[in-house]
Amino acid sequence: MPVESSVNPAVTNWTGQFGLPEFASISDSDLEAAFATAMREHLAEIDAIASNPDAPDMANTVEAFELAGLSLRRVSALFWHRTGTDSTPVVQKLERQVGPALAKHYSTISMNAELFARFDALYRDRVALGLTAEQARVLELHHKAFVKEGALLDEAGKARLAEINQRLASLAATFGQNVLADEAGWVLALSSPDDLAGLPDSLIAAMAQAARDRNVDAPYAVTLARSIAEPFLTLSDRRDLREQVFNAWTSRGELGDGQQNAPVVAETLSLRAEASALLGYDTFASLKLDGTMAGTADAVEGLLGRVWPAAVASADSM
Repeated sequence: MPVESSVNPAVTNWTGQFGLPEFASISDSDLEAAFATAMREHLAEIDAIASNPDAPDMANTVEAFELAGLSLRRVSALFWHRTGTDSTPVVQKLERQVGPALAKHYSTISMNAELFARFDALYRDRVALGLTAEQARVLELHHKAFVKEGALLDEAGKARLAEINQRLASLAATFGQNVLADEAGWVLALSSPDDLAGLPDSLIAAMAQAARDRNVDAPYAVTLARSIAEPFLTLSDRRDLREQVFNAWTSRGELGDGQQNAPVVAETLSLRAEASALLGYDTFASLKLDGTMAGTADAVEGLLGRVWPAAVASADSM
């Protein structure tokens, strides 16, 4: 990302009601400079923790680490909220830059040898530190996160993992924007009263508004917006129309000529497998589940296996 210019203070200094941002005071164009500044400030805070000459303790290492990066958390919250609710061309362009930049930023932090050494020292001495159960768990989670993010890799491994993480972030942005493009472009025009069988007045009104918004030459339109597609799939009496909407819904990211998510998924899976192997895990599932309540992929499969017959029976009865 480019060197920051002047930053709108409203992006990170939240003075609205209930401590929320003043949304009306923040434009899409404010976010790029805010990200650059917030990442620079966060790295300075991290460097101060890592280079602290005092022996590591919970306050000057773990608590300081958790408190660092407030501005970055705030600009990130604003940005990702905007990508999910009001994704303009400016926001989409920035998303393709921000994802890899944030991946590089957090890789730099997780692979900071001096920083990890402080967490590692605390973790090794955790029994003698007299920690509360909550402190011990927080320390354990942070230590595991550093390890899973490459802190113990050699320099070549760290460089490759950082490269993979940046590429995965770029692929995630591409995937999401391909889905969004299909959601914005696909419509099913409806004209006959029979097409509306089973639908409540509120959904019919939303479909009429969608037809007007999309300039559809029909009084009603089903779109792939979740607020229309999901209730239509649930409530419509027309099985043939539900099938069309369902097929389009499950094919988002594959409908348009300019965006195809199949190669994005294939590369994502390949890179996840490579990253998992670098970190010593058999599969990406093992990597993600390590440290969670489920623990292993077998445990997840076991739960799904127990739920599956009831789910199939419920679907068959509809």
